Amino acid sequence: MSVLTRRTLLVGIAASPLLLHAAWAQPTNLKISHQFPGGSVAEGDFRDRLCRMFATETERRTKGRVKFSIYPHSSLMKSEAQIPALARGALDISLVPLSYAGAELPEVNIGLMPGLVTSYEQGYAWKNQEIGKEFNRVLADKGLIMLSWIWQAGGMASRGKPIVDPEDAAGLRVRGGSPEMDMILKEAGANVVSMPSNDIRGALEKGQLDAAMTSSSSLISFRLDEVSKSVTTARGGTYWFMLEPLIMSRAAFDRLPRDQQAVLLSVGADLEAFARKSAQMDDAAVAALFQGAGGRTVDLDGDSLRKWQDLARATAWRDYAERNADCAKLLALAEKTIV
Repeated sequence: MSVLTRRTLLVGIAASPLLLHAAWAQPTNLKISHQFPGGSVAEGDFRDRLCRMFATETERRTKGRVKFSIYPHSSLMKSEAQIPALARGALDISLVPLSYAGAELPEVNIGLMPGLVTSYEQGYAWKNQEIGKEFNRVLADKGLIMLSWIWQAGGMASRGKPIVDPEDAAGLRVRGGSPEMDMILKEAGANVVSMPSNDIRGALEKGQLDAAMTSSSSLISFRLDEVSKSVTTARGGTYWFMLEPLIMSRAAFDRLPRDQQAVLLSVGADLEAFARKSAQMDDAAVAALFQGAGGRTVDLDGDSLRKWQDLARATAWRDYAERNADCAKLLALAEKTIV
């Protein structure tokens, strides 16, 4: 071996630990996608704010070893594509309604099952109960890891009269938001139209929809008061409670060292109080928004809520339980939480 070749080899060997250290020291860059309007940590849709707060705090706690790029308003991918992308490891993190994946993953529709969750207290209690533990197991099997449990109540915006009782929906074109919600609307005589929440405004404006159910936060962020005449709010209780978590690809999660995994889970859990408070503030803000625009605002009373719940129990709940063994088990555990 020549002196030059030997010297080159020795220099390469000596430098290799430095190269390995440099590669190890590179921060992990994770992409967060969601469908809601973008803003800042301090202002805007609380779901976008939560994503930014999550990114900022995680980066701080990991001393910059984990960084994030945030893509609001479906700028990275379409709304319905996010959960399949998470499941196959093509997207890192999303804040997304689980029900969007209900056709491929029927188990997730437990998160928007009409009348099953009727209060924030009940929904957030799932996390530490049998239903929450079983649901996390099912999600992990599907390649998904829950970082923040986020529940949102919802109402219904209408171009005409308020939709209070099931019979009020008869003959109307209505967006429900999940296969199970669509099921009870069909049973009530409505013509169901499926679309993500960020398409509702355009459809109402063009007359392609007569009414739409969505979260209070989306009623506000998508300015549905400008294209509707009335709203049924969630202030007095609602049969429309949606689990819309900050959720991560299991493949991306498993690539991280354990200390970083622990940080992500801890930051996600810490933000649940912010999410709950923000969602409840939006429930109250919806009424003021529609009233300010000259619209009519109504609330559900106990009798109306029971009508929708009875309709759901006889249709959507039964259908869900018959999908597979996991669905049946999840529903049975969830029913234990009903007060």
